Amino acid sequence: MSIRVLLADDDEAIRSAYRIILDAQPDIEVVDEAADGEVAVALAERLRPDVILADIRMPRLDGLELTRRLGGEFRVVVVTTFDLDEYVHEALRAGAAGFLLKRSGPALLAEAVRSAVAGDALISPQITVRLLRQLSTGSSGSGIGGGIGSGSTGGAAGQGERRPLGGRIAESERVGPVEELTAREKEIARLVADGATNGEIAEQLFISAGTVKNHLASVQRKLGARNRVGIAAWAWESGA
Repeated sequence: MSIRVLLADDDEAIRSAYRIILDAQPDIEVVDEAADGEVAVALAERLRPDVILADIRMPRLDGLELTRRLGGEFRVVVVTTFDLDEYVHEALRAGAAGFLLKRSGPALLAEAVRSAVAGDALISPQITVRLLRQLSTGSSGSGIGGGIGSGSTGGAAGQGERRPLGGRIAESERVGPVEELTAREKEIARLVADGATNGEIAEQLFISAGTVKNHLASVQRKLGARNRVGIAAWAWESGA
């Protein structure tokens, strides 16, 4: 059964590009498009998509307000041109199930949709690395600690449960291996901390994407991490 996606962006060319990328995936289907946030809300309520891809800057109702309205009921992945910490924090506080920069590329776009459905939250690697650096230096205020603390997103428990992202990241800061990682697993954890996607890790290590996925599952289990953000946080803190 295909993942049903609603696109919300005021740029028709962007919506067209997203549709081409996502419709080319065997497990994803674009069900409709909206050029502004109000239309997107109405379409979401009528079509009940699995994931909404929403731009931040849209007429009538912007992507952040759309996420506030729909984030508790739908998985909203925010996609934007603007790499600003305040946007990341606001989107995740509002309940976004992911945050992508438009320059992230087709593979990450599709991966963000799948991650949202799986109950995870994918953040663009460039942003993840920056947030983890804030964690490692103990930044607060408008940074990751205060900015994300009251937000929520899908957790490992799946579709029926929403977990505070602030809580998840706090747990990520504290994860430690309950079982020793292999040399290969540590290598993959370092690459995750550098912001590499599964495909990039596979290419760099000359292994299949499926093997990368299996290694990551093992690393998550050994570290007690919920997702790759937890893996990356461990790699940063441990100096792996």
